[in-house]
Amino acid sequence: MAATDAITSPRLRLKNAPSASVLCLGVGLVGGVLTNLLQGWLPGAWNNLANSGAVWTMFAFAAGVALANRTDGHRVPAAAGALAEIGLVVGYYGYAEFGRDGMGSLTFPLLWLAMACVAGPLFGIAGAWSRRGTQPWRRYVALGALGGLFGSEGLHYWLGLGYAPQAVACGALACGLPLLLGRTWKERGLSLAVAIPASFLTYHILYGLLNAVSG
Repeated sequence: MAATDAITSPRLRLKNAPSASVLCLGVGLVGGVLTNLLQGWLPGAWNNLANSGAVWTMFAFAAGVALANRTDGHRVPAAAGALAEIGLVVGYYGYAEFGRDGMGSLTFPLLWLAMACVAGPLFGIAGAWSRRGTQPWRRYVALGALGGLFGSEGLHYWLGLGYAPQAVACGALACGLPLLLGRTWKERGLSLAVAIPASFLTYHILYGLLNAVSG
């Protein structure tokens, strides 16, 4: 095994990297606008799912998956994930500012932008790991972390907001995504084992931070 711990053989040429970056940013921008619109289209409490952190992070994860077979390093998936998340924040709050009644205080846009710069690279790499990780534990961690995001949202809907149907939907995704994306039963089982503690850990960290900021 190479000392550099490569993901796969290099295929992405330097001249193509800017195009991939622009594409991820553009998809994020469009996704941000759409999630803002979906908040107005989805009924009742279901509109919270439109711009949930877990749904947004799926964009970074998907970017990593898409680039997994085209690079042997972590920098490209990390950058792609970051740009996708930044695009989401800019698209969402840009539409809120110019297409609706304004985005209000800059506190939450800046907070989500900061979180995009952390979660984007991490889940961009996780997406790449889920497809081409050179060590099995990386795939378990990647899929478990993705499931844990939805699990944390399920806990938030259940414990924080009392929205049982939304909690059940997030719980189903928390279990379903590792089962769907895993390639063997061992991988699926270990990914689920990671998702359970990841759900509680993410819930306490993420929503503790959001509650502290919102006062």
